[in-house]
Amino acid sequence: MSGVLTRLAGGLVVSCQAYPGEPMRHTETMTRVARAVVAGGAVGVRAQGLADLHAMRPLLRVPIIGLWKDGATGVYITPSVAHAVAVARTGADIVAIDGTLRPRPDGSRFADACAAVHAEGALVMADCASVADAVAAAAAGADVVGTTLAGYTPDRRRTPGPDLELVTALVEAVDVPVIAEGRIHTPADAVAALAAGAYAVVVGTAITHPTSITSWFAAAVRGKEA
Repeated sequence: MSGVLTRLAGGLVVSCQAYPGEPMRHTETMTRVARAVVAGGAVGVRAQGLADLHAMRPLLRVPIIGLWKDGATGVYITPSVAHAVAVARTGADIVAIDGTLRPRPDGSRFADACAAVHAEGALVMADCASVADAVAAAAAGADVVGTTLAGYTPDRRRTPGPDLELVTALVEAVDVPVIAEGRIHTPADAVAALAAGAYAVVVGTAITHPTSITSWFAAAVRGKEA
């Protein structure tokens, strides 16, 4: 197994992203957040956008899972071969790519992006929504699969917390590592994902998105659900 993946085994990867239009949507801010989570024990960072990735790479000694979000519907996580190659060329160790069976905007196949990323010397993480996605992605060359998109396509209902059932199903279905990602809101959720068989866990909103975290607390003190 790749040394990069070995460094992630059993650990916490933190997604350091901010949404467009938000106060924290700033490259220097996200880079400082990335450095802060590494200081707190993150074994890896997941980050979005070429500017952020270029800024983080010289400052981080942990593996970076890089992606490029382009659009807001359909396939928009590193949606084309060109996007995937550009992310790899930032120095990201792993390129996260939409691993669903949906059509891609450039007409390419997932396998085409995998081959291009591997040619750049990086690994591929397939962001999946179902068992069928993960099986196809692994067969096409993905080095690791994630539950990132579970509940965000019609394939599966959206669970309030991590989709642990999918984690277990993917572990049984594919021969590559499975990373749990999506709605992991507490340390207990992260531990449960590892217990379900996840190779590592990715946590984003619950650590790096103060607007959402504040809304949870604000709703609680008002006696309402977030």
